Order: sequence, then structure tokens, then C-alpha cells
Amino acid sequence: MPRSRGEDEASDKALAYSKFYGGKVGVSPKVPVRSLQDFSVWYTPGVAAVSKAIQANADMSFEYTGRWNTIAVISDGSRVLGLGDIGPEGALPVMEGKALIYNYLGGVNAYPLPVRAKDEAGLISVVRALEPSLGGVNLEDIESPKCFEVLDTLRAELTIPIWHDDQQGTAGVVLAGLFNSLELTGRKLRGSRIVLFGAGAANVAAARLLVEAGADPGDLVVLDSKGILYPEREDIDQLSLRNKWKYDLALTTNGRDISGGAKEALEGADVLIASAGVGPGLIKKEEVAGMNDRAVVFLLANPVPEMLPGDALAAGAEIVATGRSDFPNQVNNSLLFPAIFRGALDVRAKTITDATVIAAAKELAAFAKRKGLTPKRILPTMTDWEVYPTVAATVGESAIREGQARKKASREDLLRTATAVIGVARKTMDALRKGGIIPEPPGQG
Repeated sequence: MPRSRGEDEASDKALAYSKFYGGKVGVSPKVPVRSLQDFSVWYTPGVAAVSKAIQANADMSFEYTGRWNTIAVISDGSRVLGLGDIGPEGALPVMEGKALIYNYLGGVNAYPLPVRAKDEAGLISVVRALEPSLGGVNLEDIESPKCFEVLDTLRAELTIPIWHDDQQGTAGVVLAGLFNSLELTGRKLRGSRIVLFGAGAANVAAARLLVEAGADPGDLVVLDSKGILYPEREDIDQLSLRNKWKYDLALTTNGRDISGGAKEALEGADVLIASAGVGPGLIKKEEVAGMNDRAVVFLLANPVPEMLPGDALAAGAEIVATGRSDFPNQVNNSLLFPAIFRGALDVRAKTITDATVIAAAKELAAFAKRKGLTPKRILPTMTDWEVYPTVAATVGESAIREGQARKKASREDLLRTATAVIGVARKTMDALRKGGIIPEPPGQG
């Protein structure tokens, strides 16, 4: 699929604007400085009283500092979407973009921190060391299976939310879109035959979340680059050593013991969730044609999906979603991660459980349903601003219910807080633009 004129234009602007602005995010004061005497409050000698209070109770750092609303977006640059292993410096513009979305859509102070750590131990060590300064961590663009070990270890050890958006974020939005797609096509999650094409971070997490949400693991079929996962596959012993997460899927899914490739997996399937690699042509029309009537097809690779959406529709799919904004039904992580962290931070959560992600996915799906579902609109878009505080409140409620919140509040208070914090972020952007502090891009002033 050749690059479109719009993609070329966006790339040219990205280069010019990035040089002009010198970065997408920065640090600005939250407190007034009216004279030098104010520094005696914000710094020495007054700050000593704050430090002593936190020394006596470390959790007070969430009340007396900006820790309550601060996260780091951490990557080693080993698997940047659509670009591969480009290293931490190459990943920095992407992490800056993520931080910008966190701030504008979720009111979260997010710092882009790509790090030079090429193995699991190095990444884990970095995040451990940063924990006292942060309310949470977004792991980003880390190759598989390294990303699984890092996430699982840090979630078990630390007492702040550790989130891998390529796993939990993608899986959560996929689940939300699937809830509504199944409703439109007259299905339930339990009993639907679901094929996951690709066994990387996104689909491994999606499989886990689908089962947690009620899918029968025997009705899931997972494919990697060598074909369908099943217990008798010839490389199963190697999988048990190299990738225990994929190995577990081979043992617990595919209740019919199907072997082969996409054609065999998709025969009689209801749903296809593809997150395998840049297409088109990874999935063929004749393979989708073998699915059941009113099939649901998610093609999530960026920038080019595994097959063209038009081909999937022509092959008989009723609902087709992609990761792109220029096709209907964009499955976009940005619908979820700003709200997930807004809600988690507002209750000073210690972790984000799978149950909380499922609750957020259900709220995201319900919001779209209230707006009106069609085969071309199964999810909200990023312009549906009110979805973010709504999902944030649901996340806060879930964290409280799960016993993971340091701070308790009613849903009404959570909704009010999230709306206010996100509102401040948007108003700040407007004020900075109107004041000329953030100038318009070159040639558009």
C-alpha cells in the first residue's frame, strides 16, 4: 500500500514543526512566584517541613507534591510502532507525542523517558529507581517477549500502576470495540469463535483479557508467524523456554486442536483480531470468506493494515476496524490510556488490574452505544471529549472496589475531579496559544 499524499504531508510537517518547537512538552510552574520571598516557602527553609512530613509517611508524597499526577513514558526503543528497533533517541519523538496526548486528553503530567537498557533487568532496574518520583509508569514500544517479563515483574513488585500500552491499552480498546461489534452482529462473547492473528504484545494481552471478560479459551485460536498455536506443535518445547506467555496460549486455547495457518483458523470463525505486522496481503480475501456470516474483522497494524478494509468487506465481513483514522472504526489506544491513568491517579491507585481494564472497556463501549452504534461506528473518537472523565470515574471506582486505591471517593466526586483536571489542561493549552507563548506553526501564524 503506497504512502498517501496526506501521509507525505504529515511527515513533512512533523519534521518542520518538531525543529521549530524543539519538543512537544515542557515543565511549567504550578505555583505563583510574586517575589523572591516566595522561594522561602517553595524551597528552603519552608520546604523542610514538607520533606519531614513525607519522611514520616511516604504516601504523603502524593498529597504534598506533584507525584499524584505524574507519570513517566518509558521505552528502550526496541519495537517502535511501524519503525522497529530504532533505539532510545529515535523513540524520543514518539514518547513526546504520547506525553502530549496524556496531558491534553487526560490532564496527566507525563514525561518522555526513553532509556538505554537493552535487557529486562536493565529496564526493571530503571523503573524501580524512579518509583519514588512517580504516580505511575507507561511502558511503551518494548519488543516481545521482553515486554511481558518487564510488565509482570514490575506489577508484582511496585506500588504504583505499571502499564504497558501495547499490551493493556490495545487489549482494552479491542475489547470495547468487540463488545459493540458482537452486539451489532447478534453475538455474545461467550460462544464466539475468535481468531487472534499475531502473538505479540497486543494479542497476547487481548487473549488474556478476552478470557477474563468471559470468552471460552477453547474458542480462541492464536497464530504466530509459524501458524496456529497448539500443544503438539513441533516447536512447543522451544516455546516453553523462549516465550512462556505464548506457550501458555498454546496449552490453553484452540480447544478443537486445529493446526495449519490462517485458512484453517478462520474457517467458521466469527471474529478476527489481527495484530501481526504491516500489510497488505498478510491475510487473503479467500481466508476471510471462510468465516461465518456477519463476521467481525479488526486489522490493527499501522501504518498499513494486514489487509485492505475494502477487501475484508468484499470477502463478506460486516464490521471492519483498523488502527487508522482515515478508515471507519479506528481502534485507537488514545481512547483509553489518558482516562485509565486519570482515574488511577485520582485515587492514588497502587496498580491497574485486568478487572479495571475490563470495566474501562465496558464504559467505553457503553459511551459509544449511547451515541448510537452502526457498523461504521463501534467506538467513540478522540473528539468525544466527555468520554475521558466518564471512563476515568469508572477506573477510580474499580480501583476502590478492587482494594487498590489509597484514596476513596464517590463516583460523583471522581467524575467532578477528572472533568476539572482535564478541563485545566485544555484551558491551559488555549491560554498559552492565545497569549502567544505557544506560537502557531510556521506559515500559519
